[in-house]
Amino acid sequence: MNADQASVQTTPVRPKRADARRNYERVLAAAREAFAEGGESTALEEIARRAGVGIGTLYRHFPTRQALLEALYVNEVEALSHSAAQLDDADPWEALNVWLERLIGYLGTKRALAHELLNYLEEDAALFRECRASLFAAGEPLLKRAQDAGAVRPDVEFSDVMHMVGGISRMPASDSRQTEHVLRIALDGLRYRPQS
Repeated sequence: MNADQASVQTTPVRPKRADARRNYERVLAAAREAFAEGGESTALEEIARRAGVGIGTLYRHFPTRQALLEALYVNEVEALSHSAAQLDDADPWEALNVWLERLIGYLGTKRALAHELLNYLEEDAALFRECRASLFAAGEPLLKRAQDAGAVRPDVEFSDVMHMVGGISRMPASDSRQTEHVLRIALDGLRYRPQS
């Protein structure tokens, strides 16, 4: 078994009992918030305190820091990927815009998590590959639908969009309005304009 397989197999499974599930979700929510604020310096004790659980409960669900980081990373990707399906009935251009706005928000959290996860995993680890594939599986149909509706240029691929949004998310912006403004400008560049 290689390190990638070991890592993926150690990612905790969501508990089945209602109270255990609630604690699991509370720990993930607290970890999301704490890592966004404190990054790598965030102590597990602080996460347990924010979640309103004892450190033993945290360790029961996430026996190591790596297990917590992996579960949070996967949870964030799953939530973003599933949110694409909720946009099936929306206008194709609006659906793509809404999802890309969510992607920008996710990328801010992801950067802190990925940076710390790289202490445990290689850049091409199965966890990262699977999460990337999940995002592509969610985003590509949104782009295609917008292209089929004539709203987006036909020469754009989803990998282009990911590079564009990823670059925007790395901008040192003092406030989220600036990032949103730059995203609007970039999305305007995706618009289809017939040749005159």
